[in-house]
Amino acid sequence: MKRFALFAAISVAVFFCLAGISSAQAIENEFYLITPVSKDVHDPVLKAFAAYAKKRWNVDLKTSAMPQGTPVAYGQILEWKGKPRADVFWGGEGTLFDNLAREGLLEKVQVPDKMWNEIPAEIGKPVGLPLKDPKKFWVGTMLEPYGIIYQPKLLKRLGVEIKDWDDLLNPKLKGQIAQCTPDRSSSSHASYEVILQTYGWEKGWEWLKKLAANTGIFTARSRDVPNVVSKGEFAVGFAVPSYMAFAEVLNGYDVKYVFPKNAYVTPEPMAVLKGAPHPKAAHAFIEFLLSEEGQKLVSAMGVYPITPKYKVQGAPGSNQEKAVAFTGGMRSFFDIPVGNVYNADTAGQKKRIEEVNSYFRKEIAEKHKEIIKK
Repeated sequence: MKRFALFAAISVAVFFCLAGISSAQAIENEFYLITPVSKDVHDPVLKAFAAYAKKRWNVDLKTSAMPQGTPVAYGQILEWKGKPRADVFWGGEGTLFDNLAREGLLEKVQVPDKMWNEIPAEIGKPVGLPLKDPKKFWVGTMLEPYGIIYQPKLLKRLGVEIKDWDDLLNPKLKGQIAQCTPDRSSSSHASYEVILQTYGWEKGWEWLKKLAANTGIFTARSRDVPNVVSKGEFAVGFAVPSYMAFAEVLNGYDVKYVFPKNAYVTPEPMAVLKGAPHPKAAHAFIEFLLSEEGQKLVSAMGVYPITPKYKVQGAPGSNQEKAVAFTGGMRSFFDIPVGNVYNADTAGQKKRIEEVNSYFRKEIAEKHKEIIKK
């Protein structure tokens, strides 16, 4: 009896120890995201993560997203001052994430070393574009270019072809271009930097003013740009993330997409906010998105895996194969030469960010009517 009692006691102790380990590994039952990534992507990803949490930890996870343009989200995180109302910041330019890390507002990413090491340090030439932070304060999650969407029927009627950036300056496109302001959109801001770093400050702004002369609308959100083009309200959209253009294809619209020379390719960075209310769920979300399941999920939405390990591949007629056809047959950014002139050290300086946004507001936004008349 004594031996039995001792065995039972040990068994109970072991059970509670194991239960304690399981409990320690479980995530919280809530998770909040602040992101410029549109609902076309973040909604399915959050839904899949909730299903994953239920399967792995038997947690009924409540998820929510706070949609904000990258510069707006960045400003909100600064205002929170380490007491955020979201757990994870996802999407935009890596330079803003670098700035948040310097402000002490990010936690180091916790994912398995093997997963981290499978992501290359950078992509692109002549300037390498970082895909992750060497100090591990942020990590890229998927790749997509900021390019040009257009309405083929409208362009044909106008007698215009779009193959590269300079084609946007064709006088026949006057009033036919839609773009979002760089102070509200990371895709616009990064694309402005591509032009400025290609031509230099003065000539770059001359180019952007010519673009403004052909611009019929500055939208409030970057997601509105492909939306108005797909509906035929404007012929061309500037600085559009590829997945936003592809979403219009899935919605049944006849639109085409161009990936111009040296267009910015975003790694859609992700970071856990310092003081996140649900830190375990936050780190688990990043690991889920970088897993094979997560990468396959987003590859059906017009974006590309962050690692050479995975490619966009699916059954005939699948969204993956439609995405490949939409971008000219490409299955991985690591299979093609990627041109990049965007210098993160230059573009990421706080002074530089404000200079670009301030110049735009004063010399383009406020004078847009005058520019069009000229």
